[in-house]
Amino acid sequence: MRNKKEQGAFHLMLLPGMLILAVFSFLPMFGVVMAFQNFVPAKGMFGSPWAGLEHFRFMFALPDSSQIFANTLLIALGKIIFHMVVAVVFALLLNEIRVAPVKKAVQTIVYLPHFLSWAVLSTVVINMFSYEGPINQLVTLLGGKPLLFLASNTWFRPVVIATDVWKEFGYNSIIYLAALTGVDPGLYEAASIDGASRWKQTLHITLPSLLPTLLLMSILNMGSILSAGFDQIYNLYNPLVYETGDIIDTYVYRVGLVQRQYSLGTAVGLLKSAVSFILIVGSNTLANRFAKVRVF
Repeated sequence: MRNKKEQGAFHLMLLPGMLILAVFSFLPMFGVVMAFQNFVPAKGMFGSPWAGLEHFRFMFALPDSSQIFANTLLIALGKIIFHMVVAVVFALLLNEIRVAPVKKAVQTIVYLPHFLSWAVLSTVVINMFSYEGPINQLVTLLGGKPLLFLASNTWFRPVVIATDVWKEFGYNSIIYLAALTGVDPGLYEAASIDGASRWKQTLHITLPSLLPTLLLMSILNMGSILSAGFDQIYNLYNPLVYETGDIIDTYVYRVGLVQRQYSLGTAVGLLKSAVSFILIVGSNTLANRFAKVRVF
């Protein structure tokens, strides 16, 4: 408050973002009351009858509920793990490039997919993995049989994870490249004088230096572990792969909006948010206790 005149401009810069957050994140939270009602749009939230925990009990009694949660966890964990591994490896390789124009060109090329939405990229992926697409042509060339990748419960998850990693690994590597610039060059010089190879320098200097950043990103990713990517799944899946591809968000969309079971859809979404909150708080506590790294 003492410096409010000096900091007023910074608060004004934050204002648009805070307004967007309030309108699209805070105000809709009042709608969670629908999870405890038999919501009728004509009666509104104040006129709809109270149902208590009925929708939560019904949700757990559904035969597909365990499969939906399992699909979400498997796809989300696969994305988190491979995102981190590929992004770190790419950052390490990119950091070794000494020719500036080549480094910038590679960065630009791998960053571009991040700025394209899945509404656009889904068409590319569908054509690539179609029965007569280039991927199946390569499989045939190697002596295999064409596969229906996006209609197979065996291949749908790997395709979803692989294409999402391809889309995002370049952009995700930015934070690891930034962390690499903070490593003391003197450590590498001392290790080189002691006869350490580039591999040993990476193993004993670079990776330990990246550990705090990796832990921080892991904590942040815990909050999205039950968000396996609605936009991607929605644009790629079909009824043939509901068994392995249907996630919480797509289920909420079909039940809550398509089938107009608003209360059940809200209950599922509320449970997802509660579990995500518990996971991120728990991971933050564990990281602070064992590695002295925390977000809040």
